[in-house]
Amino acid sequence: MTKVLISIVGPTAIGKTALSIKLALHFKTEIISADSRQFYKEMSIGTAVPSKEELQAAKHHFIQHISIKDSYSVGDFERDAISRIKAIHKTNDIAIMVGGSGLYVKAVTKGLDDFPEINENIRLELNKELDDNGLERLQERLRHLDPKTYKAIALDNPQRVLRALEVCIGTGQPYSSFLTNPDKSRPFKTITIGLNAERALIYERINQRVDIMVKNGLIDEVEALLKYKDLNALNTVGYKELFKYFEKEWTLDFAISEIKKNTRRFAKRQLTWFRKNESIKWFDYDYDIKAITDYIKEQL
Repeated sequence: MTKVLISIVGPTAIGKTALSIKLALHFKTEIISADSRQFYKEMSIGTAVPSKEELQAAKHHFIQHISIKDSYSVGDFERDAISRIKAIHKTNDIAIMVGGSGLYVKAVTKGLDDFPEINENIRLELNKELDDNGLERLQERLRHLDPKTYKAIALDNPQRVLRALEVCIGTGQPYSSFLTNPDKSRPFKTITIGLNAERALIYERINQRVDIMVKNGLIDEVEALLKYKDLNALNTVGYKELFKYFEKEWTLDFAISEIKKNTRRFAKRQLTWFRKNESIKWFDYDYDIKAITDYIKEQL
């Protein structure tokens, strides 16, 4: 039998974790997390890390395995995840991967694109511009230089914007023009399952999840990380908004409403990314598990 990776994707709060556990139990296998926000041991409530019961139900990898102080790139994850999948495949023909971080999923299933070396002075200049003028100015510059990337990446992530801009400026070509490399060969077949729902329902689930996070102690979690707020890992939805509350720039109610708004925007970008992948088999969030397992068995 061919070695297989079942990859579960979709927008945040759609139910990917629950499905991954059902499939892991069904196929008696282990789960690779490709949610880059859940890598960090200091962040759990705001990143929706699986509960203790969920983690015990099936063996998980890459959940809270590094610190926010560690340097860990998508390239590092590609290497480590491929190694772990190979280890799982020594005893099981099927492994599960779950996560909504599109770039990290792509790194494992298809490999990363190759980019030319860029003069490091360009990054230094862009960082200075970010400090002096803010992210919005850089976002607008990217929109002008590469509209395609502007529409596709996480614009609220300064590192993504800086990376795209430095390639545009350093090469004189759009960042998106380098995203055409052939897929890398993998020692396994990938079957990708997507979960989706009507946009209004996705947004309702997101709003409910944020309310539950707040009830479960998100505010205390973020306050404990306040001294690390400048670390890249913490420049993410659910944390950066509450930092503004603790710095007395925003009220708590406004910060929570911004978390909901920015999470909804994030979900929209996730769907934009995954819809480019024509190999995804989409199922409704309120799925019949037998329909999904039957589809997987057909593909096997």
